[in-house]
Amino acid sequence: MSFLPPSTNADYRGSPLSPWFLGLAAILTLAPGLIHSFLPDGGAGVIAHLDMGDRADLVRGVFAWEGATQLALGIPMLLVALRYRPLTPLFLAMVIVERGLMALQGWILIPPAGGHHPPEHYASPVAVVLAAVFLVLSLRPKKA
Repeated sequence: MSFLPPSTNADYRGSPLSPWFLGLAAILTLAPGLIHSFLPDGGAGVIAHLDMGDRADLVRGVFAWEGATQLALGIPMLLVALRYRPLTPLFLAMVIVERGLMALQGWILIPPAGGHHPPEHYASPVAVVLAAVFLVLSLRPKKA
């Protein structure tokens, strides 16, 4: 018995570009996860240039929490891209939901005070569009 079941890549019928995009999305999820988890300020000040004020401990805690969720999502995304490609459409749909909610919150529901947007606010809408394109490609059988 092994920790992971055998690869199912032979069963994947969609575009080979879609798992590659999912792998890139996984790396772009894991990298911030590592930053949020292990940088002293979680990237809040150094990268996002947020004024943490007198609640720096709270901001660092929230960023570390987000980092943990990014790591927990990024690892399965990478596994799907590398070993379980038939799950690519499902995981691309998850990227659309996650990034779509992030864009909605960052730009409409909870825009930042002072109007300063961290880098992720710009990346999320782009990720939604790209993930939608690759989702469609993953659902279309590849040409023989």
